[in-house]
Amino acid sequence: MFRNPDPEAICALLREVKTVAVVGLSPNPARPAFRIAQALQRFGYRVIPVRPRVESVLGEKAYASLSEVPERIDLVDVFRAAEHVGPLVDECLRLGLQRLWLQDGVVNEEAAEKAVAGGMTVVMDRCIWRDYTSLCPETADAD
Repeated sequence: MFRNPDPEAICALLREVKTVAVVGLSPNPARPAFRIAQALQRFGYRVIPVRPRVESVLGEKAYASLSEVPERIDLVDVFRAAEHVGPLVDECLRLGLQRLWLQDGVVNEEAAEKAVAGGMTVVMDRCIWRDYTSLCPETADAD
């Protein structure tokens, strides 16, 4: 059965990453994906939108898939329904990506276990913004 990393490990992960590919990043400012990605930018992360049929979001060029992103991705943050996570995990494993974050409400145990078995660190059903501000308050205060 899948288990999230402990709070200290989640905080360490959030301190290590610099570039976050946000899969399903909406260009609509009313959507949680937009607001959370915008907060990640304020915290100092480079946000790369991954969303087909969108040219840019939050001032960053958007890509249709993770495979199209030309630079290093430290963390994949997913705002997609659970049924889309399996193919995303397959793509992450093909690309050698090391970290996957499934936002609140995105739960796919089978895909998470496959990612962990493939060597990835996975956080599932948690909000990256909430964890950043609550688990790493000294980092959040510094930004």
